[in-house]
Amino acid sequence: MKTLKQARFLKQEGNRVDIQCERDYVMHIYVLEQDIIRVAFTQKNTFKLDRTWAITPNQDDVPFEGRPRISTEGFSLPAYQLKLDNESIEIATEQLKVRVHQPLALEWEYNKNGQWLPLIQERKTGAYQFGISNNKIAHFITRTLDENCYGLGEKAGDLNRKGRRFEMRNLDAMGYNAEKTDPLYKHIPFYITRKNDVSYGIYYDNLAQCWFDLGNELDNYHIAYKSYRAEDGDMDYYVILGPSTLEVTKKYTALTGGTIFGPRWGLGYSGSTMSYTDADDAQEQLKKFVDLCQQHDIPCDSFQLSSGYTSIKNKRYVFNWNYDKIPEPLKMTEYFHKAGMNLAANIKPCMLQDHPRYKEVQDLGLFIKDSETGLPERSVFWDDEGSHLDFTNPATVKWWKDNVKEQLLERGICSTWNDNNEYEIWDEQAKCVGFGKAIPINLIRALHPLLMMRSSYEAQKEFAPNERPYLISRSGCAGMNRYVQTWSGDNRTNWNTLRYNIRMGLGMSLSGLYNVGHDVGGFSGDKPEPELFVRWVQNGIFHPRFTIHSWNDDKTVNEPWMYPEVTNIIRDTIKLRYKLMPYIYNIFWQSHKDLEPMLRPTFLDHENDLNTYVETDDYLFGQDLLVASVVEKGQRERQVYLPQNNLGWYDFYAQTFYAGGQTINVGAPLERIPLFVKAGSVIPMSERMAYTKPEADTTREFAIYPLIQDGEVKVSIFDDDGLTYQYQQGEYLQLDITLRSTQDSVYMDIQKQGNWIPAYKAIKFTLPANETRKFVVNGKIFKCGDLFNLTDI
Repeated sequence: MKTLKQARFLKQEGNRVDIQCERDYVMHIYVLEQDIIRVAFTQKNTFKLDRTWAITPNQDDVPFEGRPRISTEGFSLPAYQLKLDNESIEIATEQLKVRVHQPLALEWEYNKNGQWLPLIQERKTGAYQFGISNNKIAHFITRTLDENCYGLGEKAGDLNRKGRRFEMRNLDAMGYNAEKTDPLYKHIPFYITRKNDVSYGIYYDNLAQCWFDLGNELDNYHIAYKSYRAEDGDMDYYVILGPSTLEVTKKYTALTGGTIFGPRWGLGYSGSTMSYTDADDAQEQLKKFVDLCQQHDIPCDSFQLSSGYTSIKNKRYVFNWNYDKIPEPLKMTEYFHKAGMNLAANIKPCMLQDHPRYKEVQDLGLFIKDSETGLPERSVFWDDEGSHLDFTNPATVKWWKDNVKEQLLERGICSTWNDNNEYEIWDEQAKCVGFGKAIPINLIRALHPLLMMRSSYEAQKEFAPNERPYLISRSGCAGMNRYVQTWSGDNRTNWNTLRYNIRMGLGMSLSGLYNVGHDVGGFSGDKPEPELFVRWVQNGIFHPRFTIHSWNDDKTVNEPWMYPEVTNIIRDTIKLRYKLMPYIYNIFWQSHKDLEPMLRPTFLDHENDLNTYVETDDYLFGQDLLVASVVEKGQRERQVYLPQNNLGWYDFYAQTFYAGGQTINVGAPLERIPLFVKAGSVIPMSERMAYTKPEADTTREFAIYPLIQDGEVKVSIFDDDGLTYQYQQGEYLQLDITLRSTQDSVYMDIQKQGNWIPAYKAIKFTLPANETRKFVVNGKIFKCGDLFNLTDI
């Protein structure tokens, strides 16, 4: 590794400024938006990887073969100022300024009310290093003690990443420690820095294995710094100015393609366990799950079919049905459908060497190739060796899509569960077709799960073009948010995992992965004790993904009815999820349309409240619900800090009002966890706790939490059929609400958009029990519990 020091102006070309460095390196600075500037290096006018699959500004998607790395299509490319002198090169938009110094180091400032203030200072004693005998790269930025760091996707430990070191290398981290294990499943080289009341993000558009040091490393010859190092790939990064943390997250999410708007049933309870499909009588075990849900009155919308359905003896073979275990797949899937449950089937991108179809795929040339022999690469996989499919080969994509349709969708499977897709291929020069231009695996290892899930996504869209696809993927990289719901992998069953999975989920959400959750109850290890199971379910219902999934060491199964003494609590908790489904679906819509995270750390909406930066087990679900999970054994009361929002909070259960900015003690009986609602909220609920079928959703309740003081807020609530794309043709219902409070009255004005007519014809209004002010809706006086007909709008 050698430090680049030279920085000489070379040329200006449109919204790109080129700066000549030594060793034939050129730094390219792209002015993309007023608040987004990109810095990229080429050597001899060449990128190591000339395409990107992450960057999709204002586009539906990138081409399957990738977007040219040099492209600026989709960006607004604003006017900017360029100033040159003997000391530096300065590039400035209205909001963001970067100054290039010699020796090479960038200094960034942002505009706050007409004044330019410091934002980023690169390490003056060496900001960029590039390998001489290898392809390694490194980037160094100075750090201060008062800055906080967030993001990096799915990472263990506290939400604030500062002071620690992390690696991006997709691994199948079975039974990981949610507080300490690193690396994990996903590759998201993006983090947010918060300091001096401003936030900025940096996304490194590189798929190679990399490391982030956010204050763990010290070097006497340099002032305090943080670093990004990669084993290969391009130095190509985007600086994103907030100035708030929320704005950074939203801008990064927009940059990488937004959030897929899947079907409503993907937000319902999803059952799963390894043991059902591993059983010799898997079909009967699966049908029994349907029967037990009905017997115990547990609402459920889907079931995730673990890979045992593909087994031969104790190993898994993708696209192979074990007809001894499941003799009649169509009858099995129909049994679920009649109960209103959809099925997602587990599929894997590696074929074991004794797979019945291995030779077929080898002869077609669909595997990644060994770097020396040119034969299919062989990697350890599921207690054997296998070869990974090459999704940079169009023939592989077609083969995969054909098999998804023929082996799954035509048999009644509704969606794909893309699993074990970490691509642990350690022959770093193993060859991928690269869509006609060979690429070594070390440059794109994290890309393959993205292309795998995209192939599955396109298969589902082609098979059922009128339905919004639902997919799941464990591994992935930036851009996976465009296709799938994801989760935190094979967690370990204990109280500590429950606590740190919350922070892991919030870290993913800050990193553009909004539709996330965890294996409720824990996946591996000992079965959860009854109290832990209850607390995990209570936390799980306040995540976008709610799945109980397990592979317990003692062969037991995590099921809602596993402990009769608490089954009633589990049932009531899941039914609360369904009661809140209209709210959950609305924040899901907001995540898609407005790029609003569903899981939100409390500081995201309260950045001026310094108390919200303290590590906590509390979080926001949407902008209106404050969830205070219980993560300690035996706890029946806990302290909750209510963020200062200048509006106040209501206890969801007792309806008691509390001012923000205070810590209160609240009861936490085993039956529930503390839950609060922001004053000024309207929470849509399904009174009859219906499943997520629109035709069965015949009632609607709006729980109104008015402002205590004089004031006005605006609320928008979206609904549609929950399944198709008809909302794009105006078949939706959007209620735009203005909620205004005075000393003696609460006024609610409702306006309607869209042509969709729901099964519910009226809305029941409820207010806190101690609310005595006059309640007026669209000019008419209503009482708590009165019905409001939608036809009156």
